Amino acid sequence: MPNITEKICRAEVKQRRKIYDAACAGLYVSLSPSAPPTFFLKYTCPISKRRATHRLGVYSKGECDVVFWRKEAWKLKFRIANGEDIAQTARQVRRLQAKQAGITVGEIMDKRIAWLSEEVETRRHTEHGVVIKKAPRMKSWEEQTRHLNRFVRPRLGRMIAGDVTKHDIAQLQADILAGKLIAHGKPLKASVSSARHMRKAVSGLFNWAAEAGRDYVSTSPCVNLPLLPIEEPRKRKLSREEIAILWHGLDRPDITVDRRICLAIKFALVSCLRSVELLHIHRDELEGHDLNSRSPQVDVPEERVKAGREIRQPLSDLAVEIAREAMGNYPWMFVGRFGTEPLNKKAMACALRGNKDSKGKTRSIGLCEQLGIRPFTPHDLRRTAASLMGSIGISRATISLCLDHTIKSDDHGAVATVTGRHYDQDPRIEEKRAALQRLADEIRRIVSEPAEIYPVEAAMRVAA
Repeated sequence: MPNITEKICRAEVKQRRKIYDAACAGLYVSLSPSAPPTFFLKYTCPISKRRATHRLGVYSKGECDVVFWRKEAWKLKFRIANGEDIAQTARQVRRLQAKQAGITVGEIMDKRIAWLSEEVETRRHTEHGVVIKKAPRMKSWEEQTRHLNRFVRPRLGRMIAGDVTKHDIAQLQADILAGKLIAHGKPLKASVSSARHMRKAVSGLFNWAAEAGRDYVSTSPCVNLPLLPIEEPRKRKLSREEIAILWHGLDRPDITVDRRICLAIKFALVSCLRSVELLHIHRDELEGHDLNSRSPQVDVPEERVKAGREIRQPLSDLAVEIAREAMGNYPWMFVGRFGTEPLNKKAMACALRGNKDSKGKTRSIGLCEQLGIRPFTPHDLRRTAASLMGSIGISRATISLCLDHTIKSDDHGAVATVTGRHYDQDPRIEEKRAALQRLADEIRRIVSEPAEIYPVEAAMRVAA
């Protein structure tokens, strides 16, 4: 075993490797193409009798060279020989430093957000080989950031992180449930869903802060919190009459909503895709990069999919008809106002419910109110489509495929989760295509008799 030398630490590195030192047992340097040479010490803890690794520091020419880190390793080995648990000592020092520095919850939030959004290299195995690309460490980091800033920062942001207790978290939860939390100068609406999002975000924050190597807090305060009330599952789906009212209403000349958003709402019902999946469809994601293929389909990349896997969704003739009108000569199927980017992922939701200013004054009337339909969300269109498919005899296993849900059972009984996740990789394109085409045919049948374009007064009577 050779000694670690200056030449080794300064040499160009093409692949990651470790080099152990002959002069100091357990000392090694980690070499990586993407990081500076870093020294570590492997040792046996005198307390637990387990092997452990202690990070010494980063190599630098001059002060922190090989000789310096070798001396530091010998100092640690002397302390270990005297029975000291150096890992426990290091944790105590970091906690004391954090306490003395008075690190706040807000500062930890900033560090957490930066860590979540940091782009890291990911590997994905496809039928064409291994694809390597960079992506944020957590796909939902923007959502986590929003929940932390909305619920946690106003109440706990200025508190010293080590002083936060489970009672502080419980009180924050109670205030959200009672509608007493103030954000941006106004109280937030009481919501079980908001309380659940807060708990998930703050629990992830403190668990991350308490991990070995950070030790911003000794333990997470998110323990033994009061149970949340049971959330009632959403069951809103549009009836056949409401589908006809909506479909014809979206084509009315007096509707104030942008035509591209109206087409996106139609496409959501026909395609069974989620808002974030369909609103950002790019021409490159279409089969053959256009809509003239004999077997049209869209390949939604895993970055936009809730389950983190690519969706290969076939398009029915009705979906293609809508997409052609929407896309035109733009690169995106549903382009934004200026033609330089796709529609915002909240565009459909805002169009359906309307907009109000900070004082509660109505800026624009929502589609539901204009058409006289009981309020619904874009996600309710998926439930409506699934219910329609079930009503015309399509099996639930096939409906699950079209919705990109995990199939837990089929006509032959229960299906192991691991089967669909790791083994059965066939996308069932033709099976999905046939089901989505039947859905399109049923929608065509429903809207084929437009009862005088369904005026608002008639729509109000139907909705009532």
